Amino acid sequence: RGVTFAYEPEVPVLQDINLVVPAGHTMALVGPTGAGKSTLAALLLRFYQPQRGSITVDGGDIRRVTARSLARSIAFVPQDPFLFSGTIADNLRYGRPGATRAEVEAAARAVGAHDFIVKLDKGYDSPLGERGVNLSLGQRQLLCLARALLADAPILVLDEATASVDPATEARMQQALRRLMAGRTTIVIAHRLSTVERAHQLVVLDGGRIVERGDHAQLLAQGGLYARLYRQTHVPAAAEAPVPGS
Repeated sequence: RGVTFAYEPEVPVLQDINLVVPAGHTMALVGPTGAGKSTLAALLLRFYQPQRGSITVDGGDIRRVTARSLARSIAFVPQDPFLFSGTIADNLRYGRPGATRAEVEAAARAVGAHDFIVKLDKGYDSPLGERGVNLSLGQRQLLCLARALLADAPILVLDEATASVDPATEARMQQALRRLMAGRTTIVIAHRLSTVERAHQLVVLDGGRIVERGDHAQLLAQGGLYARLYRQTHVPAAAEAPVPGS
């Protein structure tokens, strides 16, 4: 409600943001680079405090709850997978330390991570280097998705979760995301607009303000910023130039 935020005084990054996300719905935040999408996600996670306005979950201001309680309510999957030194099982249990091995494996299977985990020398007890450098980017991101699923938080925040992987890996991750998002209130930040077409609500940010909102079909029909961004990411490949002399 009325959220305004600036990293530096007098230079607002977000201005008068008003949003309602019903329980169980998916809301996608889209817009050009620098529009304020990731900053809004950071405010939802209480990494920063807005200078004006409030953010509430079920009517309660998130500034008045403990960090532990907020962490139990919101699972966050960033663009850059965060893993720490320790075993794979330790990393998956990060948001739910008491999870059993069976629950850990069930979460990994659900997002498609189990097969590559069991091929490692020590399976779920395999040690990870700092930030998981001994795994591919796609594998690290699948572990983050499994960790979010295991945490079983009612709210899910995805910040460009598939932006840095190749198309084949992204296709597998989209299947995992559908399982993860089922029944949860989900806020998705995405540049690849094809990944958010099914969202219940699309919110378009530009210059720190909400400039459009609606579902995919409504925003395409309006022919505004969303429609332009969508066309830019769905340009058909140019026809190949003829070989000289042919």
